Amino acid sequence: MAKSKVSPKLQPWIDARKRFRLSHAQVQMARELGMNPKKLGGLANHKQQPWKAPLPIFIEELYEKRFGRTSPEKAMSLEELERQRSLNKQARREERQRKRESSS
Repeated sequence: MAKSKVSPKLQPWIDARKRFRLSHAQVQMARELGMNPKKLGGLANHKQQPWKAPLPIFIEELYEKRFGRTSPEKAMSLEELERQRSLNKQARREERQRKRESSS
């Protein structure tokens, strides 16, 4: 079975989502906050660090503090986002092709 192509920019987020058991909305919140997926391990709560909140709760608290709402207006999975980008890219290509054909 062929694996769907995901851009190299989004692959670390998919790996982080699996590793830290984050929901699609929490991944989107972290991305909007400008977090680095490779640095989430340092923010994650380990059993030896009881003063830290669990990573999903930490992300939600930061998001609410910065944006004043508890979740994104429209939560999309990374796969949906990639699919939407590829459809938009294809539509732009077709539009350019039509413009070239009409001007010739």
